[in-house]
Amino acid sequence: MKSETANDRFNFLNYCVYIISLGGFLFGYDTGVINGALAFMSKADQLDLTPASQGIVSSSLVIGACLGALGCGRVADKIGRRKTLRIIAIVFTVATFLCTFAMDFWSMSLFRFILGIAVGAASSLSPMYLAEISPENLRAANINKNAIFIVLGQLCAFIVNAILGNLWGNWGPIWRVMIVSAAIPSIVLWINSFHIGGSPQWLLLQKRFKGAKKLFQELGFKNAEDLVLNQEDHKSQQHATFNWRKVLQNQHLTYLLATGIIVALIQQISGINTVMYYGTILLERVGMGQGGSLYANILIGFVSVIASIFGTRMIENTDHHRILVIGLIGNAFFLTLLGLTMRVDVFSQSITNILVLINLTLFLANHQGIVSPVTWLILAEMFPTKVKAQFMSVATATTWITNFIISLIYPQLIASLGVTLVFFVFAATNCLSIVLAIIFVKGSKIKSAYQKIDGSTIK
Repeated sequence: MKSETANDRFNFLNYCVYIISLGGFLFGYDTGVINGALAFMSKADQLDLTPASQGIVSSSLVIGACLGALGCGRVADKIGRRKTLRIIAIVFTVATFLCTFAMDFWSMSLFRFILGIAVGAASSLSPMYLAEISPENLRAANINKNAIFIVLGQLCAFIVNAILGNLWGNWGPIWRVMIVSAAIPSIVLWINSFHIGGSPQWLLLQKRFKGAKKLFQELGFKNAEDLVLNQEDHKSQQHATFNWRKVLQNQHLTYLLATGIIVALIQQISGINTVMYYGTILLERVGMGQGGSLYANILIGFVSVIASIFGTRMIENTDHHRILVIGLIGNAFFLTLLGLTMRVDVFSQSITNILVLINLTLFLANHQGIVSPVTWLILAEMFPTKVKAQFMSVATATTWITNFIISLIYPQLIASLGVTLVFFVFAATNCLSIVLAIIFVKGSKIKSAYQKIDGSTIK
C-alpha cells in the first residue's frame, strides 16, 4: 500500500512537471516558429519586410518578454504560481491568434509584443515553479526538463515550418498557418493548468502552513513536517511587502542578484538566438535554397534535442559553474570554426554548405546541451525562496533585454559585415563570457552568500 502511495505521489509530481514545462515548450515554439515564417511573411505580396523591419518584428517579441519577465515575479507572489501559469496560457493563445491575422508590419509587431509578454513570463516562472515543487533529489532533473522542452518546442516549430513551407510554400499566407499552430500547445497548457498542484513554497510565504504541508506530502517530499515547522518558527520575521531598499543593503543578496544578472547575460551574448530566429535566412545566405534551409533547421533542432537530453543528465551531478566554463569554451571554438570555414575559399559551394551545417549543428548542440540548461539550473537554484520570484524576474528580464539588442541589430550586422565576420564577433563574445564566468560565477561563493542571508533583512 505504501509503495502504491509513493508511486501515486511520483506520478502526480511528474504530471505537474510536464505541464509546467509546457511553458518552456511554448517559449521554444514561439521563438522558433518565426525562424521559418519570417522569410514567407517578408515577401512583397505579404508584409513586405526589409532587413530593418525583420529585426523589429523579431525583437518586438523580445521587448514584450522583458516586461513579462519583470512583472511575472510580482504577479506570481501575489496570486500564486499556478494562477499565473494559467494567465500566461491565455495570453499565449490570444496573442497567437492576433499574430495569425496581422495585416501589416505594425500590427504584427504589436501582436508579437503581446505574445512576448507571455514568453517572458513563462521563461521566468517555469524553472522557478519547477524548483519549488521538486524534492531536492529530483530538483535538478525537473528543472532540466524545462530546458529540454524549450529545445523540443523549437524542433517542433522547425518541423512544422519545413512541412508547410515545402508543401505549400507557393501559397503566400502559409506563414499564418505556421504561426497559428502555436495555439495548440497553449490551449493544452491552459486546460491542464487546472489539474496541477500549486507551489508549497508559495503557500509557506502566505503562512498557509496546513495547505503547504499537505502539498509537500502529495509531491513526495519526505521532510514535509520539518519544512513547515522550520517556516513556522520564523514566521514572526516575515512581513507583507518585499522591500528592495533592504534587499540591496544586504551585501550577500546584492552579490546573488548581480551574479544572477551576469549568468543571464552570459546565456544570451553567445549568439544562440540569432540562429533560432534567423536560421532559415542565414542558411539561405550561405548558399542553401529555401527548402533546403527549412529541412536543415530540422536536423539542427533534432541534434539540439538529443544534446539537451544527454547534456542535462550530465550536468545534474557535476559542478554547474565549471561545466558552464567548459560549455562556453566549446561555443567559442565552434563559432570560430564556422567563421574559418566560410573565410577559407578552398572548398566547393556544396562542401562548404555541408561543413557550415555540421559546425552550426555542433555549436547548437554544445549550447543547448550544456550552456543553456546549466544557466537556467544555476538561476533556478541560487536565489532564496523569499526573493526567488523577484530576483528570477530581474535575471530573466536581463536575458530578454540582451536578446532584444542582439536580435534587433543582427539583420543589420549581416547586411553590413557579412555572415563570416558576425560568427567571429560572437566567438569573441563567448570569450568574454568565459572571463565573466571565471571571475564572478563561483559556486562556493554563491553557496556561502545563500547560507549567510538573514530572512529578516529580506522583507
